[in-house]
Amino acid sequence: MFDPQLIKGNVFTDHRGSVLYNNHFDATPVKRIYLIENESTEFVRAWQGHKIEQKWMVSVSGRFLISLVRINDWENPDPTTEVTEFIACSNQLNVIHIPAGFANSIQALDDHSRLLVMADHLLGEVEDEYRFDPGYFINRTTPL
Repeated sequence: MFDPQLIKGNVFTDHRGSVLYNNHFDATPVKRIYLIENESTEFVRAWQGHKIEQKWMVSVSGRFLISLVRINDWENPDPTTEVTEFIACSNQLNVIHIPAGFANSIQALDDHSRLLVMADHLLGEVEDEYRFDPGYFINRTTPL
């Protein structure tokens, strides 16, 4: 099983402006994309997980706190499982890879932040969505 990964992007700037790029991200497995814009920075979209599907997330506007937890038992996960956190910023084209087997929590840190999400399955292609209460996993660095 893979661990979550930050795939670092970069920026090139000259007299014409800037180009953000990520030459290390392989988009071959991506089958669908969508944008998330939370109503406010107070709202936490938590917890949604997948046994089979993997995702990649990129902030296209603002910043997001992306929290991830490996699910050990999909029917009764351990609430004390370690939570891994990433900050996704739109001033870099970093891609956060969420392998299959994880649940995620998404919180915008700036107003009007937008998060691009890519998935390796089409909507309805597999029945693979699991949801847990927002306060279920207690070993967070950042409180809900």
